[in-house]
Amino acid sequence: MYRILIVEDDLNIAEAVKEQARLWEMDARLTQDFRDVLSEFAAYQPHIVLLDISLPFFNGYHWCSEIRKLSKVPILFLSSASDNMNIVMAMNMGADGFIAKPFDGDVLIAKIQALLRRTYDFAAGVPLLEHRGAFLNTGDGTLTYQGQNIPLSKNEYRILLCLMENKGKIVSRERLMERLWKTQQFIDENTLTVNINRLRKKLDQAGLSQFIATKVGAGYLVEE
Repeated sequence: MYRILIVEDDLNIAEAVKEQARLWEMDARLTQDFRDVLSEFAAYQPHIVLLDISLPFFNGYHWCSEIRKLSKVPILFLSSASDNMNIVMAMNMGADGFIAKPFDGDVLIAKIQALLRRTYDFAAGVPLLEHRGAFLNTGDGTLTYQGQNIPLSKNEYRILLCLMENKGKIVSRERLMERLWKTQQFIDENTLTVNINRLRKKLDQAGLSQFIATKVGAGYLVEE
């Protein structure tokens, strides 16, 4: 079932779109916190985002730009500000379409279905893992925090992926070593320590201090 994230502060419009999506056997979720759309985006993993321009706190252009830093998910603007300048700006920000309010529900669904077919007939969605505002894109192995890209080595990515997949749980050193090297040959444990320390240094420099906690004698974890 396709998932639609509706970023719309007019509750009547948002509920109407959600009901229309349900009739076409699509799941839809309404944004609850307009201060932190990215966290809801990462938690819900939508296949498409419907985005108004005029929103509380930050406008739709801001969120379109922020989502584009993390994902190629289709973004469809819904707005009464449908003059040429706004349409061009939306497209330049990375939107895939623009529908003017008021709109016909069947036309909206047809546009959504067309974008979904175009996107997912050829490629799978890219899942994101999020913690403390940091987003790990498992499609291309990139880590993004506050708009900055934090470069990761192959081993650093694998360590972070394993820890974020098990957020709130201790991951033993043995399990991390298995995940990194997937081999029966002996690997010096100091090699894992070096990789952990390098990763922590990068996270600290990006403003993500104490992102990885050490549990002495047990392993490491990303705490809830």
